[in-house]
Amino acid sequence: MAFAGMLSDEDIKAAVQACQAADSFEYKTFFKACGLASKSADEVKKAFLIIDQDNSGFIEEEELKLFLQNFSATARALTEKETKAFLSAGDSDGDGKIGIEEFAALVKA
Repeated sequence: MAFAGMLSDEDIKAAVQACQAADSFEYKTFFKACGLASKSADEVKKAFLIIDQDNSGFIEEEELKLFLQNFSATARALTEKETKAFLSAGDSDGDGKIGIEEFAALVKA
């Protein structure tokens, strides 16, 4: 598990289960439920590095689509609508991707 030792397995499981249904993912609720919202800046940075699968320094749309699978291998992919809404909420500079500072702001929102 990518977040083992950083987040509680129970919190992750509950957070992923809470958004099992299509179009039920809400990033603010998820970050609070899994415990990431209460983590330090360094821990949020580590989370970003896990989610940034291609190590580009940004979380792109395709990585956002598979966001939940970083927390649980059996989690569903986000729907197109959820992915676009998540990207829109995090992409404050309009470049079509989420950088580390944008991600940190999203987690703490």
